[in-house]
Amino acid sequence: MAKEIPDSIAIAEPLFQGKKPRRDHFGKREYAAVTFLELDQDSDRIAAVLQREGVKPGMRLALMVRQGIDFISLVFALYKTGATLVLIDPGMGVKRMLVCLREAELDGFVGIPEAHMARILYRRWFPKAKHNLTVGKRYFWGGLSLAKIRKEPFLKPENPRTKLDDPAAIIFTSGSTGVAKGVLYTYRMFKTQVEQISERLRIKPGGIDLVGFPFFGLFNAGMGTTAVIPDMDSTKPGSVDPKLFLEAADDWKITQSFGSPALWNRVVDYCLENNRKIETLKRAVIAGAPVSFDLLRRFRQILPDDAEIITPYGATESLPLAAIESREVLEETCQKTKLGLGVCVGKFFDKPLEHRIVPILDSPIRNLNDVKMMRQGEIGELLVSGPQCSPRYVTRTEANEYALVEGENGQMWRRVGDVGYFDEQDRFWFCGRKSHRVETAAGPMFSIPCEAISNESPKVFRSALASVPLSQDYVPPENLTERAKAFRNSWREPVMIVEPAPGKEPENEVEEEAFCSEILAILHQSPITASINRVFICKKFPVDVRHNAKINRELLTEWATAKLQGKTIPLANGPIKG
Repeated sequence: MAKEIPDSIAIAEPLFQGKKPRRDHFGKREYAAVTFLELDQDSDRIAAVLQREGVKPGMRLALMVRQGIDFISLVFALYKTGATLVLIDPGMGVKRMLVCLREAELDGFVGIPEAHMARILYRRWFPKAKHNLTVGKRYFWGGLSLAKIRKEPFLKPENPRTKLDDPAAIIFTSGSTGVAKGVLYTYRMFKTQVEQISERLRIKPGGIDLVGFPFFGLFNAGMGTTAVIPDMDSTKPGSVDPKLFLEAADDWKITQSFGSPALWNRVVDYCLENNRKIETLKRAVIAGAPVSFDLLRRFRQILPDDAEIITPYGATESLPLAAIESREVLEETCQKTKLGLGVCVGKFFDKPLEHRIVPILDSPIRNLNDVKMMRQGEIGELLVSGPQCSPRYVTRTEANEYALVEGENGQMWRRVGDVGYFDEQDRFWFCGRKSHRVETAAGPMFSIPCEAISNESPKVFRSALASVPLSQDYVPPENLTERAKAFRNSWREPVMIVEPAPGKEPENEVEEEAFCSEILAILHQSPITASINRVFICKKFPVDVRHNAKINRELLTEWATAKLQGKTIPLANGPIKG
């Protein structure tokens, strides 16, 4: 892009005077901007100094910098040295983040002063961290300073001669459904992601993207799109100031934007309340957490008629896998979702990506030939194979035994951890995480279909399928299937936990009993949820810190079990008695 469109703006970020936005005499926001040529030269300069100071291919350096010009330039600088970039979501919390960084066995830190303070405080955890660069004010810890590097004479870095399958990055999973693991990314993975995203989303050089998700700013650079950084805390998208976000959209006449549901909910609500649209926005992408139909419906009201709202599907280990546009959801698939048929995430990306649905197992699968393929419409476990799939975990490596499957001619398949099925149009219908299913004597029950039935009540904000141990006098039904017999030791009683909609919370025991009876009546009308005989009310679900959307069903299962025993356990917001 530096050769093809050298003078086009690659990145723009808002300027500040202290903590206040910097504005000109007319009150217009001022921005710092770099062209593609300047970005290429800046990352060259940084890479050359890092190489001079001993950074070599394969070394692991954690990048802990706020999104903006520095972040993107440093990413490409590290790639130009051949170093392996370590990225982690600060939304997981400081303690868990430090554990992940320790497990990555770092050779250094490239970060803001707070990151280096943590490195000094926990120095025993990072004995190899000798190559350190500070972005911002450098205090007593020494090492390189980004500001000083930019004042040095320009030098071109040496070519590290990296190959497509060499390590490029270690990106940690969110840990929302288990322990966070370090996922190996190769250059082939990044190359494939840029190619497939630009092709499927029809992204061409010259577009202007308002970056609601930092990592997508890197893809913009590879696709020739201007990345405009909004004035927001990227680790807390749900706290975005809609006025500042929309100001950047207007200033730059954005054509596309990528953000989480938490971000778009706030922006869309503000637009509807103030009767305004984002007239230039032609393509919006929502990802990172489940997307409600209501958000899609409201979002369409603030966009031009020809605009697209796309919800991609994938995982940190394999991304992208599929995508679907809002019209298809609102005009067709959402009705089936409400009946408990799962959530349609669209058609998978084209070859070389391949997919299979196999029987659900909790044990390792050594070879693809060891399992049969499920028929169309049958719910099973999703396996994928393609160049956008990570070859392995590099921390918590014991998970590789469960995650990877060998196919023909050494082809590697990855178990996504999701269950679902493909329909006659070859669209994938997501039915939940494999670990969130409830094994009952009548067969498995899946979170997304069951919760959709409960969510149809206007009194329910959200639901969570959970389970409790079977009572000692439980008598199993006759004519058990072979699969049910095989899972006999895993049988549980399914329960539905609901978080009441705002203003619908029962205020006493009588109202609570009536509330639960009403939800039970809805559940018993569907064959999918007819076997559920207990409903619990939880005033506030434990959810992920970043998106406030991914429900911690594991913790709710513990909570429901304790509740049956007359006990109380703390959830995310303190002890909750329901």
